[in-house]
Amino acid sequence: MGKFYSTKVIPLGSCAFRQPYAESHCKFVHGYRLQAKFWFTSNELDKNNWVVDFGGLKELKRQLEFYFDHKTVVWSKDPDIQTFRELEKKGIIELIELEKGVGIERFAELCCNLADEHVKSITEGRCWCEKVEVWEHEQNSAIYQKYTNNMS
Repeated sequence: MGKFYSTKVIPLGSCAFRQPYAESHCKFVHGYRLQAKFWFTSNELDKNNWVVDFGGLKELKRQLEFYFDHKTVVWSKDPDIQTFRELEKKGIIELIELEKGVGIERFAELCCNLADEHVKSITEGRCWCEKVEVWEHEQNSAIYQKYTNNMS
């Protein structure tokens, strides 16, 4: 039995982050205009012959902007987490703390999980988000794939 796919590119917004243990310039706070490509999958199409109605993704876009747009995204175990929290208290940054870490690999995982939950909800489980690719710029991206063959 075949599967159907549709894809959607969604801008995530401008975001600052760092890799505190990197031995390169990535250890410094730096930012990118992130965007993500979502692969939506279904074994059957809806009444319009669609995998997913893209108009139903507005709430997902709002969730993604909450995490990324004009945010400083930091690993909750960053050795300087208190400094970032102080900057937020002073109104200098909007801080998002992620438990698993930061970087486009973790951002792809977060986006995939958020999209999977959202699209399952709006399609009553008929559709799922199979994978997400996040770009920090045209030359660097990372992919997180949640499902491989059939929806699990």
